Parts: sequence; structure tokens; C-alpha cells
Amino acid sequence: MENIKAVLFDLDNTILDRTRMFGGFAAQLFDAYFGHVADRRAMLARVVELDQDGYKPRETLFAELLEELPWERTPAPGELAEFYPGAYLRHAVLMEGAREVLAHARAKYRTGLVTNGRTAIQYGKLDLLGIRGEFDLILVSEEAGIKKPDPRIFELAAGKLGLRAEECLFVGDHPVNDIEGAGRTGMPTVWMRANHPWPEDSEAKPLHAITALSELLALL
Repeated sequence: MENIKAVLFDLDNTILDRTRMFGGFAAQLFDAYFGHVADRRAMLARVVELDQDGYKPRETLFAELLEELPWERTPAPGELAEFYPGAYLRHAVLMEGAREVLAHARAKYRTGLVTNGRTAIQYGKLDLLGIRGEFDLILVSEEAGIKKPDPRIFELAAGKLGLRAEECLFVGDHPVNDIEGAGRTGMPTVWMRANHPWPEDSEAKPLHAITALSELLALL
């Protein structure tokens, strides 16, 4: 870490516990629309499966939910799209140890956030959690016009900090979007094991693989 001057983080399932957040949204959805369903376990498993850890377009997810779930009253078109942002954002929750890790990183390095997603949703998460001010740089794919794993978004982040890619460490959970994408710029990486298995054909080589964010305290 001798040459590292900045630590850049992914957001979902790295700083923010997106799995728990989506579970909270699903529970609120069920309370609002499925009071007639006593045992919701199978329904929850299916909704989580359809969501694909947030990588499926929301419009596609909503269409599938409307088609598959046992609605007592099927919502009108667009109703789920209106329900989703507020119900989803209210369940934002940090990964265990996130505040401590961010404070530790900021004491030694510049910090940044590089995340795919819609600008309003991603900034909404940060504001509800009160952590927008923890980062010297925030780059959301919608506003940047570039999505991970495109190396340009990592290069843009480094450039905005006035640094070279190799002077920035990237921490993220997705083997392709985060680790391969950042690695293609020469940026060293730390892989946060979450919901995505490591691809057998991947040539990316993270410096470390961690299972809890708090493990960074010993690495940074």
C-alpha cells in the first residue's frame, strides 16, 4: 500500500448492505399488497431471485413481479415504479463496520465512491445514511455516462482526484464490474466477497479477498 494515495469504494454490497436493504423493501411490498398471503417465504425467495442482486432493469423486474406474484389486486401500470423508490430507500443500511472503515480510510487517504445506478437512487442512499460527506469524490454511472466495468469510469475517478489509476485502491464486490474493470486500468483492488462467485475464467488478480468490510482496517 506504499504508493496508494486514495481508496475508492463500490456502494452496493460493499459500503451499503444491499441484500438487507432489498429484503426490507420486499417486506414492505408484501405488507402493502399481500396481506392475504400467510406464508411469504417462497414468494420472498422468488422476488430475490428475480431481482438478480439489483442487476436487472427495474422496469423488467416490475413486469415480472406483476406477472408472477399472487396479487389480490393487481397494481395499475406504473404503480410499482412509483412505490419502489420511497419503499426501497427507507431501508438503506450500512455494512457492519462501514463507518469505522470510512473514518480509518479518510485519516490516511483520499476517498471516493464509484457506483453503477441511477443518480437519484444512489445519492438518496448516501443521504439517508448520512455518509455523502465521507467521500472526496462520488461518481454515479448515470451522471458520468459510463458504467462499470468500462475502465474509463475508473480512470475518470482517478483523474478527478488528480491521481494516476495505480495510486488508487478499489474495493468492490463484483468480480467483473469492480475487480476486472478497475484492474484493467492498473488500479490495485480488494475483492469483497458477497453474492457473486469468482468466475473461473477471470484473469483479474485482487491484492486481497475479504468477507467482511472491517477486514480493511488491517489492510489500509
